[in-house]
Amino acid sequence: MKNYILLTILAFCSLSAAAQTRKYIGNFSQVRSYYNPSLTGQEGSQLKTLYRNQWTGFEDAPKTIFASAEFNLSDFKKSKGYQLNNGTAYSTDMQHSLGLLLLRESFGPYSETQANLSYGSALRLSEKFTLRWGGALTYTLLALDGNKLTVDQENDPKYVRLLGQHNRGSKMDLNLGLTLEAKNFYLSYAMQDVTEGKMIKSGDVFMEEMYARRHVGLAGYRTAITDDLGLVLNTIYQHDKQADATIEGQLKTVYQNMLWAGAGYRNNLAFTATAGIKISKLQISYLYESPVADAANIDKPSNEITLAYQFRGRQSAAPQKQVLLW
Repeated sequence: MKNYILLTILAFCSLSAAAQTRKYIGNFSQVRSYYNPSLTGQEGSQLKTLYRNQWTGFEDAPKTIFASAEFNLSDFKKSKGYQLNNGTAYSTDMQHSLGLLLLRESFGPYSETQANLSYGSALRLSEKFTLRWGGALTYTLLALDGNKLTVDQENDPKYVRLLGQHNRGSKMDLNLGLTLEAKNFYLSYAMQDVTEGKMIKSGDVFMEEMYARRHVGLAGYRTAITDDLGLVLNTIYQHDKQADATIEGQLKTVYQNMLWAGAGYRNNLAFTATAGIKISKLQISYLYESPVADAANIDKPSNEITLAYQFRGRQSAAPQKQVLLW
């Protein structure tokens, strides 16, 4: 069993490394600023953490820990709202946001640690539409412990340079994003690792094939059905030159902006089910993910827990028939 696990890990690291850098998070809508820096501070100033245990029960399975702090600087202004002195219905003043994100992922002998410093700006184009853009500077540390790898042919040239070595590498890169939003929808596009690791890189080159530019599309729509019920739809599309494109969607029913439940599908990879609750400024959500099709060879579920605390920004004191949750 141990050899099977290590062989699986090795195949993953050497043949599917690019796929793992494409982060799969079931509740992707709750970590939008990771995928697109222009969405930093979109929901106000908040703290957030996420834990993902993939293939629960499988030894040395992937685990992801995510933590972020986002600050929408307009939350700290003394002025009220966006009303201009000249009486216009909206302000064309720029909004600015800052974010700090930390991510730690491990899978057997492989680990990745990333720090992400993001900036986002928002400009009201009209009473209905806002244009957001932003960028993030990312620094990533990669490690692969060759002492924990087992292969069926020790002299295989593909793996000789990895076995028995503590392989390490690091890179710095840039993410860029653009978003068009209104009260009940957003549509965004981002590029991750724009320079494909060419900005700054050091250490061993064992994972250099992972340095691929990725294209990410995010979209969301929310609407009220009754005074108490609303629907929220979120989708994400990811593509790079080293792995097949993936698209994922999630539909949630929201009750009084306090309780929600929903389901999602990642093409040829997984079904998800999620539920959550909002208590004052604290949000707690849980997601269960079941592999299907191309991912069903490892028949183990994944679990995610997300906590978010919104200390400044949009509050639930909104009028009825308005859905605030994404």
